[in-house]
Amino acid sequence: MSSTTLSKDYKERIVPELTEEFKYTTVMQVPRLEKIVINQGLGAATQDKKLIETSINELTAITGQKAVPTLSRKDISNFKLRKKMPIGVMVTLRREKMYEFLERLVRVALPRIRDFKGINSKLDGRGNYTLGIQEQIIFPEINIDQVPKLQGMNITFVTSAKTDEEGFALLKKFGLPFKHEK
Repeated sequence: MSSTTLSKDYKERIVPELTEEFKYTTVMQVPRLEKIVINQGLGAATQDKKLIETSINELTAITGQKAVPTLSRKDISNFKLRKKMPIGVMVTLRREKMYEFLERLVRVALPRIRDFKGINSKLDGRGNYTLGIQEQIIFPEINIDQVPKLQGMNITFVTSAKTDEEGFALLKKFGLPFKHEK
């Protein structure tokens, strides 16, 4: 199933189902997935400069899009942190790459998590959802033998939904394995 099938599935199956469920009067009211932001905070990067480079390469391999370093905004002496030091890595996916990543996440990566029982169903109040992952090695693109350090990441699904209920319904229809219904 390619990414175009997931976007086609959204148009052909998900939009009518959500329209019926929430009684929308026009297609424009139906919530849609706007972007997926993958973010890795690397606090240890203040001591180890290679960590940023490694994480950029790993996130680029996972998403198929070049990752960019995130820079610190201010000096914090307790953490040996200077302004504009790289302290993380992020990627923002939209359109086709977003659907491709979502499909790989749901079909391949999440089932590889040990003792996986589903993901929490707590949204942020505006229909967006952030999923925390402890290890980057659940993605098949990462070669376990070449990983110097296990890193976690946050994956944020930004939707156009007005409420958590609508956002939850949309993400559920996309196949995200939530633990239990609300």
